[in-house]
Amino acid sequence: MARQGRVRGLGILILSLTAGLALGGRAAVAQPVTGFTDHFPLDECTFSSTGRNEHFSLHPGDTLHFQGETEEGEAVDLVITVLNKTRTVTLKTEDGDQRVKTRVIEERETVDDQLVEVSRNYFARCAETNDIYYFGEAVDIYEDGEIVSHDGAWVTGQGGALPGIAMPGTFLLGSRYLQESAPGVARDRAEHVAMGLSITTSAGSFKDCAEVHETSALEPGASSRKVYCPDVGLVIDDEVELVDFDVADDGPSPRR
Repeated sequence: MARQGRVRGLGILILSLTAGLALGGRAAVAQPVTGFTDHFPLDECTFSSTGRNEHFSLHPGDTLHFQGETEEGEAVDLVITVLNKTRTVTLKTEDGDQRVKTRVIEERETVDDQLVEVSRNYFARCAETNDIYYFGEAVDIYEDGEIVSHDGAWVTGQGGALPGIAMPGTFLLGSRYLQESAPGVARDRAEHVAMGLSITTSAGSFKDCAEVHETSALEPGASSRKVYCPDVGLVIDDEVELVDFDVADDGPSPRR
């Protein structure tokens, strides 16, 4: 979920609610403004490896293509593809182990036409809330065409790792929550900072977009800016912007 070398992550209490964190009348626990929601009603979810919410798709074949430049002027190319593949992981809950079939989404990144990272990320949708949960990733880091490490890889149910929310079913301004929780490996977190944005890239013009800032408890000072737009999903990821996309049309055309 996170690209190489980056986060992928008042004095009063606020409700750091993501969409759907109240199930059956039971709300999520309030968190201080300095904290992030880190407990989710996972045992109340019926998980699916298909479907979508307004900002995140698990539809096989959906593809997003991004391009941009690093501060050093290197050309970055990123392709995100929802694969026709699944992986079943073990989720440990108070009611016992639960087997969850997740959707595999591949991110393939090149810098100056050299492959630098391929990650295969595992997601599932909570049918009751439409929240998209993040269950782990396999990571291949490349140098000169060879795999040199798997830094950042983790899977729910292994090494104490737990899922977080990749994108809630409803975008609530001010929400703060963990996206992943893998001790010593991944502790990315998200904060909803803006909504109602109009964005234009070479892929088109989009309305009612939402901005998310990601940080990591394991990388103090590091941050990432992402912008998501309805019916398309991710449109801006730091220095790269959407240049083309192929998304299944489940309603009005995403091109605005």
